[in-house]
Amino acid sequence: MTKNDDLLSRLLALAIEREASDLHLNPGRPPLLRIGGELVELDLPVLDEAASGELCRSLCSEAQWEEVGSVGTSDFGLPHETGNRFRVSVLRQRGRYAAVLRLIPTRLLSLDEIGVPDSVRGLLDRPRGLVLVTGPTGSGKTTTLAAMVDWINANLDRHIVTVEDPIEYYHEHRRGVVTQREVGSDVPDFPEAIRRALRQDPDVMMLGEMRDLETIAVAITAAETGHLVFGTLHTTGSARTVDRIIDAFPAGQQAQIRVQLSVSILAVVSQVLLPRASGEGRVAAFEVMLMTPAIANLIRKNETNKIASSIQTSRRLGMIGLDDQLFDLVKKGVVTREIAIGSAVDPRELEARL
Repeated sequence: MTKNDDLLSRLLALAIEREASDLHLNPGRPPLLRIGGELVELDLPVLDEAASGELCRSLCSEAQWEEVGSVGTSDFGLPHETGNRFRVSVLRQRGRYAAVLRLIPTRLLSLDEIGVPDSVRGLLDRPRGLVLVTGPTGSGKTTTLAAMVDWINANLDRHIVTVEDPIEYYHEHRRGVVTQREVGSDVPDFPEAIRRALRQDPDVMMLGEMRDLETIAVAITAAETGHLVFGTLHTTGSARTVDRIIDAFPAGQQAQIRVQLSVSILAVVSQVLLPRASGEGRVAAFEVMLMTPAIANLIRKNETNKIASSIQTSRRLGMIGLDDQLFDLVKKGVVTREIAIGSAVDPRELEARL
């Protein structure tokens, strides 16, 4: 084992031991761990340009290192001897090499442990439709999706096809059958994977990311043609999510897409991950928009700015406003007032309520 391999092994073990969510390797700083949402500098020497580059090289296979050289980034999964896995992003910045490694929990959390609302659980046995799980990077979208897939796999006889970049959680066959395809190694890209999956007798499809127009279009088509489709977007709030999808299409197609969305979307679940007031761990807060005739009409008429108020008046149907849940978390002492206001859809209104 070389000196670099030894250091890398130590760093990965430290990340696992200290239950960090991420490990950062960047020239000009010692290695950093993100623990409980905070960046913590390790008591190790500053990484110079050469040391950071060598660590990044040792993380990569030949093909992955070639990808860094040609496109500037390579994303992949990395197994660890403890049975843990990391999602790795090796990148070039200012001509130097850096890496961020996300520790993937070994145990799939249940829907109860995550705190997924009951109204969302009721969607998991639907035969068709589009369920979007949204939120900023690091908000736990992947963990929530994995828990949903696990519930379906355990309780229903379904063929579940996942398309991920990279695969994070491994799913064993249970009552269902799970086919997991990794973009870049099993299939070239998301649109190709979805098109192929439609010929593989799927009941449920889970897309790790809906990052471009073609992927979004194929996902909507899959939801319309009798499949339950789960996908993620880096948006916050239901209205912004719907706008983001519509804005991805050329102006001439947007009226048609609004009609398609009003029929195909089952729900938009937006989540944020907040540090607990106790300083121990984090808690998820959710906004849930369920498709109703009223919301479908707002989408068709391009009045998405009224979705938030429709959610507010539809709590009896299982809808949840993010700011309402943040308000409840502050009142229960789970999160601080400052954290809640900083994550609110309408910070001034929440501050006034509090």
